Amino acid sequence: MPKNDNINNIIDHKLFTEDDIHAMCVKLGRQLTTDYAGKKPLVVGALKGAIFFLTDLVREMDVKEEIDFLDVSSYGDSLESTGKVKLISDLVTDVQGRDVLIVEDIVDTGLTLKYMKDLLKKRGARSVKCCVLLNKESRRRVDVEIEYYGSTVHNEFVVGYGLDFMGYYRNLRYIGVLKAEFIKLANNK
Repeated sequence: MPKNDNINNIIDHKLFTEDDIHAMCVKLGRQLTTDYAGKKPLVVGALKGAIFFLTDLVREMDVKEEIDFLDVSSYGDSLESTGKVKLISDLVTDVQGRDVLIVEDIVDTGLTLKYMKDLLKKRGARSVKCCVLLNKESRRRVDVEIEYYGSTVHNEFVVGYGLDFMGYYRNLRYIGVLKAEFIKLANNK
């Protein structure tokens, strides 16, 4: 880990600036406004990573919506998915008969997204779709449809704007690629 508190020291390079992210939110918000017109969707944020994206995204949607959160994980304290998804915190809102939009920061293996979609369908949601900021297709382990996404990314470890490294660095205003040395340090612990 960095020896000082300058969190920017962990970044190899910026992948998406604040302006890039804003443009993605505006574009997705317009599309979702069109697709959810008159439907009153339940927007479900995937904690903890999606909080920044969800906030900015729903501000760009001109529809009557309700917001709730799910916290699921397939990573635990590891940098790699365990392959098993665990429900940590459940929704408060009943999804029966609702049009649900899951909002995720990033989808890589697809395990947690598939789990959430299956769970909400089983609970009787009328429709379940997903809006993801970043789609990392190269790491997909299960077949799961992503209806909306901001951008694809390569197999790099990205942090910022909700994306974390060992629980930290979510608060960066941009998305950057983590320096390889920090991943190696974490893997050696």
